[in-house]
Formats: sequence, structure tokens, C-alpha cells
Amino acid sequence: MKIPFNKPHFTGKETYHVAAAGASGKISGNGIFTGKCHDFFTRRYGFGKVLLTTSCTDALEMTALLARIQPGDEVIMPSFTFVSTANAFVLRGARIVFADSSPFNPNIDASKLEYLITAQTKAIVVVHYAGIACDMDKVMELAGRYNLLVIEDAAHAIDSFYKDRPLGSIGHMAAFSFHETKNLSCGEGGMMVVNDMSFAPRSEIIWEKGTNRAAFYRGEIDKYGWVDIGSSFLPSELSAAYLLGQLDMLDDIQQKRKGIFDTYRALLEPLNQAGFLQLPAIPDYASHNGHLFYVVTEAASRRNQLIKFLYNHGIHAVFHYLPLHQSEYFKNQYTGLPLPQAEHYADCLLRLPLYYDLTEQQIETVTNTVIKFYKG
Repeated sequence: MKIPFNKPHFTGKETYHVAAAGASGKISGNGIFTGKCHDFFTRRYGFGKVLLTTSCTDALEMTALLARIQPGDEVIMPSFTFVSTANAFVLRGARIVFADSSPFNPNIDASKLEYLITAQTKAIVVVHYAGIACDMDKVMELAGRYNLLVIEDAAHAIDSFYKDRPLGSIGHMAAFSFHETKNLSCGEGGMMVVNDMSFAPRSEIIWEKGTNRAAFYRGEIDKYGWVDIGSSFLPSELSAAYLLGQLDMLDDIQQKRKGIFDTYRALLEPLNQAGFLQLPAIPDYASHNGHLFYVVTEAASRRNQLIKFLYNHGIHAVFHYLPLHQSEYFKNQYTGLPLPQAEHYADCLLRLPLYYDLTEQQIETVTNTVIKFYKG
């Protein structure tokens, strides 16, 4: 494939930090390099408390544990999302209530959330698709009125903002991803964020297998033991050190990725104006972080033809997601309202290649091929 869908970016800084971690004599979790990553995120984004995790999936599972989700609780979330968003709460026994996407972008339609709230609703999970913010004022107002928790699935959303607030800093809790497909990567990795500090002490215990070992390491107690439920959510120092190498170059990475996004948008705007496809809609309250670039075609058949056409020209483009309410696992359980927008994005959304090392010539090749498809 001449132009792959994704190519993990190696800054060169990672080797230095990983070697230093290896030489330190401690490569298990919660060491010096984990602490450096934690400090970076709290300083730069003002998060209340951060804990690196082995994946965003683990971070989401931590939020479910912290929220004390139990069988019978209802959790509202978009159907158009990755399975981890739902799995974290299904594992605690929750009943998932799926919401539709907005007509303007794949994010949850905040205007229709109130109809889904019942006496059993415990939390709302929002997903900032493509690093573009959901309407957080509406979500937080609704949550405050009904005394609900808000959890931000910010897997796509590092260094993106709602108005002037970093995504992941608005809800009571948040989860980020550092998977190899994300802006910042350590291969597999994630981060759990606590903004409501009443959850902070317990978050550290859950993170450390249900023990108060972190407090013991800080010298706050003379012994540690099992004090709550939890799991081994923390990553190794080698993963944290690799991530630190990416953090050293965050501004450079973001500038490059956002430039690629903006170039795609400018070159494909004529097709948007002609009504052949739709480009990402970014509300006035949101920014983008160059995480991904998508187009929305007029029909599923057209999307599939475009994927094949690009593939035949050496370009790997992909689609996602199958809406969770139509998934093999959930479809026989779903009893909610129709979700036409989620199904529309599932049928018609296509992601184009976007990664740091994508050249201007490659961007032009991709866009010219898309234009050729429609003009042909």
C-alpha cells in the first residue's frame, strides 16, 4: 500500500527516555517517568488528577468503578462509538441507554438527551469524536439538574478544546487513549482523569489493585493492604518513558497534524460545495486537534465504492463504527428509539489517511484521487 491509513510517529526522543528508564533499575509502574507524565498533563491542561493506564479501555473501566455503577443503573452514551465505551459499564451490570448522533457531526445529540433520563440514570458518557467537542454546556447543565455524573470519553481528544477549556477537564471524570493510532502514542496506553476531587483518593486505590500502596510509597502510611476493589491498571515505566518522548514534541506533532487536516479540508471543499460529500462540521464552540479527517458520502454504496477506488490507487481508507445498538452482542437487547443519525454515519462516513509523516504530495494524491472518483 503506497499510502497507509496510519503510521505511528517516532519523534526520536523516546529512545533517550526509555534507555534512562531501563538504567534506573525500576521499570514497573508508578515510578519517576509516570510521575513526569502526570505532572505534564496537570500543568498543561489543569486536570484535577491524572493516572496513566495501560489503555483507554482501562481508564473507562476505572471511571465505572469510581462511579460505583451497579446492576440496575442506567448509563446514557452514543451508539456511534467504539465498544470500550459501553463495555466498561456493561461489566459493572449497567443498562446501556444509547443516544443518537447529531445531524451535524457524529457526536451525541445533546438536545435529545433529556428524553432518555429516568430515575435509574446514573451517568452520561460523551464521546468527543475526531477530537471535536460535544456541546458540554448543555450536557453539564442537564447533569447538574438531574444529579448525574458526566464522563468524557476523550480517546480522540488530547489537546482539543471546548471554548477555552481542554476536553477532559469538564466532566467529573475523563479517559484518554495513547494507542498507536492517536496523536500521542506509546503503542498501547491511556489516562484516567479526575476533575471532581472527591473521587481522587479512591481513584489511586482502584489504580493500584485495590490497595493503598501509592500512599505507602509516598511515606504517608507505614504499611499497605487491600482496602477496596481495583485492578492492575497502571502501565510500566517503559511505556511512560516512551510517552514522555512524545510529550516533549507535542506542539510539533499538533501543528503538523492540524496542518494536514486543514489542507484536506481546503482541497476537498469544492466537492463539499458541489454537494458530493460532507466535510467535518466544527461548531463555533469547538476546536479540532488533527486527530482524524473524515468525509460523509451520500449513501453506503457510494462510500464502499470510494473505499475500493482509493484502495485500487494504493490508498488505504477505512470506516467505522458499526453502531453498538446494531452490534451482534446488543441488537437483540435493544428496545430504544430509532437512531437514524448513528446509522447514517455508520453507512456513509469514511476516514482518510492522517498521520504525522504524511507528505504534502501524498495529501494531494489522496485528494486528487477522491476528486477523480467523483468527477469520473
